[in-house]
Amino acid sequence: MTRVIPDSATQVRNVAAERRAPRGEPRSLRVALFGNPNTGKTTLFNRLCGLRAKTANFPGITAEARVGHCPADRRLPVALEIIDLPGVYRLTLEVPESRVCRDIMQGSALYQRPDAVLIVVDATNLPRNLLLVGELLPHGLPTVIALNMTDIAQRRGLTIDAQELSRQIGCPVVPTVARKGTGAAEIREQLVRTADDFAAVREAHGDHASVESLRAIASDPALLESWADRAVARSVGGAEAVGAAGDTFTERLDKAFTHPVLGLMIFAAVMAALFIVIFQMATPLMDFIETAFGALGEWISAALPPGAINDLLAEGVIGGVGATVVFLPQICLLFFLISLLEDTGYLARAAFVMDRIMCRFGLPGQAFVPLLSSHACALPGIMSAKLIPDRHDRLATILVAPFMSCSARVPVYVLLTTLLFRDRPWLAGLAFFGCYALGAVAGLVSAFLARRTILRGRSRPMVLELPSYKMPALRTAVWTTIDRGVVFLKNAGTIILAISVVLWWLSAYPQVETPAQAVEMRQQAREMMPHDPDGATALVTEARRLEASHATRESYAGRLGRLAQPVFAPVGYDWQLTVGVLTSFAAREVFVATMSILLTGDDEAAAEDAGFIDRIRNARRDDGSPVFTAATSASLLVFFVLAMQCLPTLVVTRRETGSWKWAGLQLVYMSIVAWVAAFLTYQGLTLMGVA
Repeated sequence: MTRVIPDSATQVRNVAAERRAPRGEPRSLRVALFGNPNTGKTTLFNRLCGLRAKTANFPGITAEARVGHCPADRRLPVALEIIDLPGVYRLTLEVPESRVCRDIMQGSALYQRPDAVLIVVDATNLPRNLLLVGELLPHGLPTVIALNMTDIAQRRGLTIDAQELSRQIGCPVVPTVARKGTGAAEIREQLVRTADDFAAVREAHGDHASVESLRAIASDPALLESWADRAVARSVGGAEAVGAAGDTFTERLDKAFTHPVLGLMIFAAVMAALFIVIFQMATPLMDFIETAFGALGEWISAALPPGAINDLLAEGVIGGVGATVVFLPQICLLFFLISLLEDTGYLARAAFVMDRIMCRFGLPGQAFVPLLSSHACALPGIMSAKLIPDRHDRLATILVAPFMSCSARVPVYVLLTTLLFRDRPWLAGLAFFGCYALGAVAGLVSAFLARRTILRGRSRPMVLELPSYKMPALRTAVWTTIDRGVVFLKNAGTIILAISVVLWWLSAYPQVETPAQAVEMRQQAREMMPHDPDGATALVTEARRLEASHATRESYAGRLGRLAQPVFAPVGYDWQLTVGVLTSFAAREVFVATMSILLTGDDEAAAEDAGFIDRIRNARRDDGSPVFTAATSASLLVFFVLAMQCLPTLVVTRRETGSWKWAGLQLVYMSIVAWVAAFLTYQGLTLMGVA
């Protein structure tokens, strides 16, 4: 067959020459990274660029192209600019991911055409992966294939002749194991070599089809499949043996994990077990952090002279931030375990099970990705909803995404479940899981109502490829955990710190006179001291409690809480809890810091040796009753699961929907739902006699 060198080869060499940097600096090469979902494309991207970008094993999780840089070194004096594109099955599909990829290949005002193409293919599923390769080759750009997951292919009995595969498809093929970094250096070298001398490389690897021929093949699905099957048949061995034996164990696992009833039960059991483990393992670390911050606060109090600065640092800064940071172990463990679970391939099976349920409630199958992302943070979840083609489907997903329990709620969940189930971590873990389940159910029911009223229409099912089962990547899980922990600490060091300082000021000012009852108690204590020191000490302690309670009640924060308290009285909140709820509308996790600042001074003598959670548990209302009864704690837990308490989420909703009316509807609807559910919880438990 006559080999035809594409006309663009000369253009590519010219572009590469034009991209040479000024003398003394390395030249650069712009590379577009393609691949089907679940092929390890982003993992290879991270290995090449030294980044820690993370995507889940679901189509469409990456809505935008990300750019990474692979710097030049002595071994290879060429810098690579790599564009990590969304995972796609075909370029011709009318979905947002495919449109982004087409724009990159064609070049536009928004996307510059690359100098070379790197395609990641799954060695265990070559026939399907080569369909995308067949669509990209006709564009006539220097192309390199990363044959990924070769270790899994070997374990399955497949033998792949990379050189023969290279000859069949007409471009270099480099075997890789992205999760281990195997082949990353070879990929860099091959990209530069291919781009430098595209014509010679194409000649060496056997151009078995001209660009015109490939375009004709790519335009006909039957011809494209035949081309891919022929390339696989001539380069892959061992397939018959594997097919005859059948991977019966993984097939049985899939049947169980994707079963309509059993699969849902397994998903619930896995998530419940995950939260129980989190509570069991995190307790010692929490105790250590709590002790460390307590010691730091005491040291500052002793080192500085009494006054406003002392109180600000010890109570406002250390108390407010420490009360939030104490929950860092749960957050880190949550993301670490979920990352491990995701890498095994199980979460894709859970997505398959949940898709059946979501469609019945009016949500499209594509909504699973945004809703799953919302469990980390509603902001990326809402933004990823742009991948949903239908406008009504997209709006329904955006409206219910904040119902998913995000990481900002975790500190509040941990605090309240710990108060409810002290020394019973397995019950606390089940309650924690119940919070996630309640948020998901509320989201589904709300979607059901929206799709039958303001957003009428039928939802679309999701097409999902189940990834192969793999050993989880410990390195990826660790870096994911570190990233999420750093984000949480940044919030604690910026947003929460700022709000804690403001809350301390609101709770400390204006200065008020000591109540007469406290003055009388101190006078009585002085008279009793010579003959009854224990009684005198008790009176002084009670006087301190009255002084602290009176000062907080008459502060600006106390006045604000009393003003709004009638609205929250039916759900069991006093003015102190009302202040906590109101401040948490800026950011949910601020509730914990608010409680620490407002309640720290209630009983200073009793709190000297008590940790933050014990001080919260022992906090009293103005009438002497506990602030956190079981009914009140349960009511608060339900409220925080369902309420919209995140101003940035409202801003993103407005941006993604193009109107403030949807953000306003989101705020009003979720607030009403949260209040009603909290009311039913509190009143129901009170009627049942739960104190």
